[in-house]
Amino acid sequence: MISQAATPVRRIADSTVRRLSLYLRFLEESAQRGLVTISSDELARRGGTTSAQVRKDLSFFGSFGKRGLGYSVPELTESLREILGLRREWQVIIVGAGKIGTALAQYRGFRQRGFSVIAVYDRDPKKIGTKWDSLTVRDMEQIEHDIARERPDIVVLTTPGDEAQKVVDRLVKAGIRALLNFAPVQLQVPPDVTLKNVNMAMELEGLSFALTNRDR
Repeated sequence: MISQAATPVRRIADSTVRRLSLYLRFLEESAQRGLVTISSDELARRGGTTSAQVRKDLSFFGSFGKRGLGYSVPELTESLREILGLRREWQVIIVGAGKIGTALAQYRGFRQRGFSVIAVYDRDPKKIGTKWDSLTVRDMEQIEHDIARERPDIVVLTTPGDEAQKVVDRLVKAGIRALLNFAPVQLQVPPDVTLKNVNMAMELEGLSFALTNRDR
């Protein structure tokens, strides 16, 4: 049996949260294969870590599983969904109707994980008013008004780098407290705003380093 998860600790490392997401995906795949229990060793292989690290990651949130029996797949799955905040739907807006913004808005995996894209914004008159499936690209000039009315939870930022900070300042002032940044710049936000950066160039450089040093 798995005990009820404790109230999450406020300060949890980003690396721990990423591993929890990996564990959850592996648990969901295991459930599809009909597995009802899973060991920390199996979760460790999926997360690219050790069984001791798996136990430590989970211990931040409560007591899970039984020694020698492993973890209940359905119960640990539900606990991780709760820990990661996936029991509710999060409303997302995308700022920047370029190629990255277009691809993200059309990604069906967001809704499957509880993230609903409710609006897309741009300042280009040629893009404003165009249709993206059920969405219509909106004018950036109305974004503060829309945020006050619709109260989105998360903003995905895909604007050019030279515009990004000004846009973020507007969003924060309008009340946004969670941002996912695809712009290739370092942004400044207040302490009460959570900012996550997706830097594809750095990820590619990491792969380049791995390939260059593979045989050394």
